[in-house]
Amino acid sequence: MPLTPLELPQGLHRNGTDLQSSGRWRDGSLVRWRDGSMRPVGGWIERVANGSNAKPVRGAISWKTNAGDRFIALGTYEKLFLMNVSNTVTDITPTGFSAGYQSTSLNTGYGASTYGTGNYGVARTDSTSYNSATTWSLDNWGEYLVSCADKDGKIYQYNLSANTLLSNAPTGNSGIIVTSERYLFALGAGGNPAKVQWSDRENNNTWSPSASNQAGSQILQTNGEIMGGVRTRGQTLILTTTDAHTATFVGNPFVYGFERVGTACGIISKKAVAPVQGGAVWMGDRAFFQFSGGSVQEIKCDVGDYFFDNLNTDQKAKVHAVNNSEFGEVWWFYPSASSTECDSYISWSYRENHWMYGSIDRCAGIDSGIFEYPIFFEPDGSIYEHENGLNYEGATIFCETGPMSIGNGDRLMNVVRMIPDEKTQGDVQATFKSRLYPNATETTHGPFDMASPTSLRFQGRQIRMRVTGNVLSDWRVGVMRLDTRQGGMR
Repeated sequence: MPLTPLELPQGLHRNGTDLQSSGRWRDGSLVRWRDGSMRPVGGWIERVANGSNAKPVRGAISWKTNAGDRFIALGTYEKLFLMNVSNTVTDITPTGFSAGYQSTSLNTGYGASTYGTGNYGVARTDSTSYNSATTWSLDNWGEYLVSCADKDGKIYQYNLSANTLLSNAPTGNSGIIVTSERYLFALGAGGNPAKVQWSDRENNNTWSPSASNQAGSQILQTNGEIMGGVRTRGQTLILTTTDAHTATFVGNPFVYGFERVGTACGIISKKAVAPVQGGAVWMGDRAFFQFSGGSVQEIKCDVGDYFFDNLNTDQKAKVHAVNNSEFGEVWWFYPSASSTECDSYISWSYRENHWMYGSIDRCAGIDSGIFEYPIFFEPDGSIYEHENGLNYEGATIFCETGPMSIGNGDRLMNVVRMIPDEKTQGDVQATFKSRLYPNATETTHGPFDMASPTSLRFQGRQIRMRVTGNVLSDWRVGVMRLDTRQGGMR
């Protein structure tokens, strides 16, 4: 038979059954596609070990001051830190800050559920009452840092020398955002989960509306709870647990007009949204969504079945999104079903519209721009510079296809050789798995080092190929070709 080219679409596909991924890449880690070829993601370099007091980061931001100094602010459940370009980490936790929770836990203590529930002296179980993992909402007021941790609920301002309370701002807030028009929004203001309250323009110490200022508030028409906000093109997008709203500056007397732009598109966690090209992308409870003006659109996810079944939903508050803008990707770090801390990622290429996933111990991140490379944070507090070099700390870089067969899969496929397609021959290895029926036991063949051609000797009704990085290099894999011979039906 003539050579069979393995012309597989970019990205991973893992919805439905194993056989439904036929002719697609199905599994992988730390790989991406650009211009039709597969390659490894960039490596990483450690900048700081245990830089956040050995606790997971639940919110981070980078910015540049008027004098050109660059900083990163990062918050844990109990502290707020500042890191400069020399990697010096300073504790800037404000006086009076109330620490929150490192992980989500069931609330069985005093105040959980309703009066009279359960027996006296016995801790109650209320599946709807949780102490959620604490996250930080961070933004910039000019060159100053403004911050709010959802458990503490107060708004603070760091003026590059001291971090103090905005004494006139509402308390009990779930988050903040500074709009493009220079108003400071308090989200879930005063403990009302549907309330947005804003300060006077250019004055974040004035919050009481009067004829001489533009402070104000609005209670959204929603059954959900406000989770966060994102600046988009000409608007501020506000996401709740059930829907999405925009705030548009309209001037006096109302200052802002609000409109619901999406229903049944609630966000899964407060940090699960990333700004993208004037819009935003976020993760919901069972789907992904995008807003680029107009209305919210669902993003078709080719690995949604696998991902949502692999997510530890008890710790979904830890899901954290970051835009990797150089490569046109949004990454979400999340805790897998076997972990209580973020140990995996899923990513979407919004430039080329395909999905990837894999394993990596990261809990938060910030995009490049202020700093040359993206900065990602490990749950132990270590800080890494990503997309820099080829160090992966021993992680396996691989990609594996779904099953491939001849015709309807009713005849044996005898595979005798492979013609590799690599940028530099020998940078990757290939391993094959064969079986006679979709749910039968697989037999592994290889790994095979690449030669031109590569001799193979195995058979099966279905085969799959696994490509693994063989050396630390910026390798490329294109269209491999197999020399196959059709066998009998038995």
